[in-house]
Amino acid sequence: MKLSEYAKKNSITYLTAYRHWQKGYIKGKQLPSGTIVVFDEKEKKAKEEKPSVIIYARVSSSENKKNLESQCNRLRDYASARGYQIAKEVKEIGSGLNDKRAKLKKILESDDWEILIVEHKDRLARFGLNYIEILLAKENKKIEVINKTSGDKEDLMQDFVNIITSFCARLYGLRRNKRRTEKIIKELEEEMSKTEK
Repeated sequence: MKLSEYAKKNSITYLTAYRHWQKGYIKGKQLPSGTIVVFDEKEKKAKEEKPSVIIYARVSSSENKKNLESQCNRLRDYASARGYQIAKEVKEIGSGLNDKRAKLKKILESDDWEILIVEHKDRLARFGLNYIEILLAKENKKIEVINKTSGDKEDLMQDFVNIITSFCARLYGLRRNKRRTEKIIKELEEEMSKTEK
């Protein structure tokens, strides 16, 4: 702001404000035109104190893409109501059980934020959220969940199906591996018995 505006704002004369600027009581700079511009320290501090946040929206499948945008809008509204500075908006489609979500991984690896805002805790992860919070706290970061109630039934059902599918695949994979191992052992035993004869 101009020095004259500063003087009016602080109920002092322009001459007094000019003397304060000359003595260094007021931070500012003089433009080539001769105009003195005063740095508003309160405004500067307020900008510096606003935490940098990332808003993270996730849905389980592309069929719920509509929900992704409305989720993002609610997160934006929450962040602006709290006076946060949004550094980044991240939208991701994938299961809450998937621990290899590329966009979430990128967020957790980056250092350019202080608060991660999610609508429901299960938008971030179905399990292990407390461990994530503990690790982030060590880096002076935190997760803010704006709605503490659980997510909708459709997403829960999708995650339930994913859990069953995952365990079935692992179970059948183990059986297949067991059969394969048994077959190799049997072939080796046959080879050993042939060489002994």
